Amino acid sequence: MIKIFPVSTVKEIDNYTIQNEPIDSIDLVERASTLFVHEFTRRYSKHHRIIIFAGQGNNGADALAIARLLSEESYRVETFLFNPTSSLSGACDMNKTRLLEIEHVEFTEIIDNFEPPVLTENDIVIDGLFGSGLNRPLTGGFAALVNYINQADSEIVAIDIPSGLFGEDNRENDMRNVIMADLTLTFGFPKLAFLLADNYPYVGEWKTLDIGLHPDIIAKTQTPFCLVTEEDITDVIRPRKKFAHKGDFGHALLISGSKGKMGAAVLSSRACLRSGAGLVTVHIPKCGLQTLQTAIPEAMASVDQHAEHFSTTPDSSMYAAIAAGPGLGQHLDTAIALEHLIQTAGKPILLDADAINTLATNKDMLKKLPPRSILTPHPKEFDRLTGSSSSAYDRLLKAREFAMNYQIILVLKGAFTAICLPNGYIYFNSTGNPGMATAGSGDTLTGIILGLLAQGYEPEIAATAGVYLHGTAGDLAAAVHTEESLIASDIIDMLGKAFKQIK
Repeated sequence: MIKIFPVSTVKEIDNYTIQNEPIDSIDLVERASTLFVHEFTRRYSKHHRIIIFAGQGNNGADALAIARLLSEESYRVETFLFNPTSSLSGACDMNKTRLLEIEHVEFTEIIDNFEPPVLTENDIVIDGLFGSGLNRPLTGGFAALVNYINQADSEIVAIDIPSGLFGEDNRENDMRNVIMADLTLTFGFPKLAFLLADNYPYVGEWKTLDIGLHPDIIAKTQTPFCLVTEEDITDVIRPRKKFAHKGDFGHALLISGSKGKMGAAVLSSRACLRSGAGLVTVHIPKCGLQTLQTAIPEAMASVDQHAEHFSTTPDSSMYAAIAAGPGLGQHLDTAIALEHLIQTAGKPILLDADAINTLATNKDMLKKLPPRSILTPHPKEFDRLTGSSSSAYDRLLKAREFAMNYQIILVLKGAFTAICLPNGYIYFNSTGNPGMATAGSGDTLTGIILGLLAQGYEPEIAATAGVYLHGTAGDLAAAVHTEESLIASDIIDMLGKAFKQIK
C-alpha cells in the first residue's frame, strides 16, 4: 500500500532522507525537479510558452530549478519570482543563481510592483508559489495573483500541490484563493486532500513522482491512511485447488429485490457468482421468482411470504455469508425483518442501499450489528446515518469515527472509495472511473463483496479486494464501451478479466 502522510510528516521524512541517504537539500530539490521536467516534457510540446510563477520558499526553489531545466531543453520559459520581503530560502536563492547563469533567460524578480504577463490559451502556467507547508489562506497580492492565473485560459500545472490548498483539512480555507490546476505533479506521496471530491476543481489530474525518499523512515512511520495498489490485491487472492468443489467456495445468502426493483437482485446475484461464490441463494418476494430464475438460472431462490417485499427472515445459519439491501424497499415489514436478521445472523453481514436507509430511520439497530459487519453507503446514504457534512473531509472523519464506534467496516463509495476499518485505518481505492456512476453499479459491488465473504475472506479483505475488483472491472468495461455508455452489467461481464489481470 502507498502510505498517505500528513504534510508535517512528509517534511520529517524529507529531513531524514537528507541526513541518512545522505543527500544535500539542494540535490533533493534537483532530483524532484528533474522528475517533474521528465513528466512535463512527456506531456507538453515546445510549441507552448511556459510561464513559471515561483515563491520565496522551497516550492519556489523547485520552480526555479524547473525553469532552468526546461530552458536547457529549449522550451521558451518566462519566470517570475515573487520576493516581496527580500528573503528567499537557501535552496530558492541558490536556484535563482543557477537560473541566472543561463544565457538569454527571461527572468523577473518582483519585490513590489508587478505587471502581469498576458496569459493565452497556448501558454502553460507552472505554479510554484506555495507548497504543502501553507497553513493559512492566501490574502492580499498573492490572492489577487492566484485569481488572475485562474481567470486566464492557460493550462495550469502545479508543483507538488496547488498554491493555497492545504494538504489535509481545508474547512477553514478560503477556496476562492486557491490555484485551480489542470494537472498536479506531486512528490513522494499523494496528499490526503487529493482524494476528496471537494478539492478536485483545484487539484485536477494528479500523479505522484517517486523522488527516492528513504525507505527506512517510510516503513517505520505510521499513518492511518493508505492507497490500495494492485500488488496488495494480488497478494490476497487465493488460488483454487485442483480437487475443489462448490462447497469449498461458500454458500451466500442475498436478501434483495421488491416489486419494480428486481433488477437489483439480478445484478447482485450475478456479481456474487462471478466473484467466485460456490452457491448463491437469493431471498426475494413472490413477485420476483420468475424474473430471477429466468435472468440467472445459476442462482437458487428463497421466496418470501409477501408478494411484493421482504417481510420474513430465512434461517441464516446454513450460509457462509449474508447480504441485504439492493432493491429492498423500506416497508415497515422490511424494517422489522431486517432487525431480526441483524439480531440472529451470528456473523458479520453486508448491508447496502435500502438496508442502510432503514438503519438511518431506525438507528437503534446500529448497536446490534455483528462486529466487523460491512456497510456500503454512498455519501448521501451516509449523511442519512450521521447528519449532513460540511465537506468531504468532514464526512471522512465522521466515517472513520462511525466505523470505530460501531466496530464495523464502512465502505464510503465514490472516486477513491474509502474503506474505513474498526481500528481507525482508512484504505482508499485506486481503481474505477466516472462511467461507473450508473444505476446498479452499487448492486454489483454488493455482490462482489458477498462472493468474497462466502469464500472465507475476512471482512476487511473482502471489502478492500471487492472494491478494487469492482473498479478494475469498471476500468476494463470503460475501455471497451466508453465511460458514457457503461452500464452495471458491463462491470459484471468484465469481472473475469479483472481477476485475470490481478492474478
